[in-house]
Amino acid sequence: MNRRELLGWSVKAGLLAATAPFAIRDAKAATPGPYAAAFARLDQFVAQYLSEMNAPGLTLSLADASGVQRVVTYGVEDLERRVPLAPARMFHIGSISKSFLGLCLVQLSEEGKLDLQRPIRDYLPWLRFDDAAGPSSAPITTHALLTHSAALPDGALFPSDPAFRHQATATPGTYFHYCNMGYEAMGLLLAHLDGGDLADSLRRRLLAPLGMTASQPVIRLDDYDRTAASYTAKYGDRPFPRAGELVRATPMNMSNAAGSIVATAADMGAYVRMLIRRGEGPRGRIVSPAGFELFAKRHMAAEHFGPGAAYGYGIANDQLDGHLRLRHTGGMVSFASAMEIDMDTGVGGFASINAMQGYRPRPVVEYALQLMRAAREGRELPAVPAPNPSHRVPNAADYAGRYTMEAGRALEVAADGERLVLLHAGQRVALELAGDDTFIALHPDFAHFPLVFSRAGDDGKGAVVEAGWGSDWYTTSAYAGLRSFAVPEAWRTFTGHYRSEDPWIGSLRIALRKGKLWLNGTIPLEAAPDGRFWWRDEPDSPEWVKFAAPANGVASGLVASGNWVPRSY
Repeated sequence: MNRRELLGWSVKAGLLAATAPFAIRDAKAATPGPYAAAFARLDQFVAQYLSEMNAPGLTLSLADASGVQRVVTYGVEDLERRVPLAPARMFHIGSISKSFLGLCLVQLSEEGKLDLQRPIRDYLPWLRFDDAAGPSSAPITTHALLTHSAALPDGALFPSDPAFRHQATATPGTYFHYCNMGYEAMGLLLAHLDGGDLADSLRRRLLAPLGMTASQPVIRLDDYDRTAASYTAKYGDRPFPRAGELVRATPMNMSNAAGSIVATAADMGAYVRMLIRRGEGPRGRIVSPAGFELFAKRHMAAEHFGPGAAYGYGIANDQLDGHLRLRHTGGMVSFASAMEIDMDTGVGGFASINAMQGYRPRPVVEYALQLMRAAREGRELPAVPAPNPSHRVPNAADYAGRYTMEAGRALEVAADGERLVLLHAGQRVALELAGDDTFIALHPDFAHFPLVFSRAGDDGKGAVVEAGWGSDWYTTSAYAGLRSFAVPEAWRTFTGHYRSEDPWIGSLRIALRKGKLWLNGTIPLEAAPDGRFWWRDEPDSPEWVKFAAPANGVASGLVASGNWVPRSY
């Protein structure tokens, strides 16, 4: 959900949540069942994982076709008072809510109230969505919005400018681009066709039939005391290291269908069981067998979820160890969740962490599924995954060397086995791997941008020959490319820090490096004839920024896919 996560921002190194006492509360401890040995081994991994990832606590439910097999919590929900996390606490499940909405819209289709292939404007003519330009373009449909294939940016559904409209950049189905805004619009479609509001529809159509009575369809301030205490970045304007300092998140209201559901682990276990049983709940079917296949179908290739993944109606579809898997993750301001179901074996799980730290607890759920499968098949249980400490850089030697700027400044990078350090100001500064060729330097002088390395060769797979940090550009002696670049003078007025206190937007930092503007130091911006700049983290991304008129010689703000973001100092 969080745009800040997409951009890679969060906090500065500090307090370790893992210093809290590690507590396990198992709501089904008295009935170990056939998975007892598997769950004991899983507990070992969760302790390791939460310590490595600096997470306060985690809630977990595991199910098979016969029912919920385990509900358990680990760690704490209150870092200051060291209060253990209780299984009855609710968690924001984030974008896993999209699968709930997808099932509701399939229900409407089966009731004859919704044609998934009909233009969305036929149902909601007031939406500010325009089809792509050109005579061959097709209209935006509910199907296109459900499959993230409408070629719309993930902007504000109702921008403050009443004349502003979002226009698709391609015919629906051309490419996959994750778009929360589309799901927010479909939540309004569900409410419109049901003649009520989103909360009523989700409760009547899914939560009540599944017995999810301890959960809520939307996030309300009234439910704050039943929701786990949660944490977010202390500094939300910079890259996030694992040992980042966390602060208690404030209560929030949210009825956006892209991520509105608040649930307990036990209730999510009931939801997982229904998915394992392909749409069959405890009181009958949620959707028909054909409707479930429509929901889970591989409608649109979605490399966003990994190689070979595709997207259905609010759910991703790929394979785990050769087995069909349905899955989704969820990221909120202060929660991170993962849900996975091995459809061939008939086991599934849900996990959520009460903090937003830039990752999802997928490794926990994936390992749980592998353990449960082995237990069901009578095989030896898979070993606990190897430790993955924050300092580990498997190919550290690739980056070691001296990088220089024309201004005379230099970066000295050294490798020590699988550790990588920056020699800076007489210190050995640890570099933490944050993505492909991207690192966080754990030093205040490098707080606001990640350190990004680039490789030689047209395929970008050669030797490492460049390093960038913000607007700074360094090269090794092996670099053989251009060294000077002409840019419009106006671009220099665009650089700087832009900040929105909307947590879904946060901070945007614009840097000018190697003849290009960069968003947060990692996303290249491509100039368009109309004055906008397209994000090029994806080849066809419809996301864009446009800079406002200058004030005192610099841009006063920018518009990011329809959202106003003022300059910050």
